[in-house]
Amino acid sequence: MNPLLPLYVLVGIFGVIVVISLLRSIRIVPARTALVVERLGKYSRTLHAGFHVLVPFIEKVRYKHNLKEIAIDVPAQECFTQDNVKVRVDGVLYMQVVDPQKASYGISSYKYGTIQLAQTTMRSVVGKLELDKTFEERNRINAEVVRSVDEASDPWGVKVSRYEIQNIEVPESILAAMEVQMKAEREKRADIARSLGEMESRINHSQAAMEEAINKSEGEKERKINEAEGKASEILAVAKATAEGIRKIASALESAGGGEAALLRVSESYIDELKNLSSGDNKVILPMDLTDAGEIIAKVKKMIDR
Repeated sequence: MNPLLPLYVLVGIFGVIVVISLLRSIRIVPARTALVVERLGKYSRTLHAGFHVLVPFIEKVRYKHNLKEIAIDVPAQECFTQDNVKVRVDGVLYMQVVDPQKASYGISSYKYGTIQLAQTTMRSVVGKLELDKTFEERNRINAEVVRSVDEASDPWGVKVSRYEIQNIEVPESILAAMEVQMKAEREKRADIARSLGEMESRINHSQAAMEEAINKSEGEKERKINEAEGKASEILAVAKATAEGIRKIASALESAGGGEAALLRVSESYIDELKNLSSGDNKVILPMDLTDAGEIIAKVKKMIDR
């Protein structure tokens, strides 16, 4: 037996250990992944995507983090609203590791801590709202949770981007009461809409009647104005004609023989009117003799001279 055989075996074992250690010191980091390396139990550096070699027996990968945005289910929890109604709320939290060193040493489990923060913040936000508002202001609740959790988790190297409420569970008794309330609200809105419609209809009818009355009055006004203008034009035309006739008569009277012609014309008209008075069964007593033309002419002349 070769006395050096144990030595060879020992060297071989040592060589295998060295080779294995060298192979294990090689690290190929995938994209969006970070490895936290410790040297002799103390933080050394953070390895990102690529090829890396560690110092055997001295450096060790202590933590591995996924840098992608992840969704964490926040378990359902019981919350009391401002009007003392108990509801169960659950949601989904979206977060991302932005500082692997803080995520490794800032807290023992950043996922657990973030979930607890989201739950406590949710209870606080819901406690400030009435039951009806919890359904109407989901976006506000989500924003409040994101703001509070993101600020609190900053020392852990975690960025909280979104929070979405999945379900809000309400007791059956409260649901029944809400259904009755919603039915009453719908009936109220229907009555208001119906009354508004009737009011609009009455307003439209009254406006139409008012417009019709205004149109009629305007038409009557225009008709009376037109009639008045027509009468005024007629009176003006008659007056002008009368004035023109008077001027012509006056001119004729001033001419030679005008007076005798006027006397003759008036006498004829006077005789014609006397004939009309005696028509029918009328009995007329005249203070003159109609057979005497001279007397008639003298009478007319006397009337003209006055």
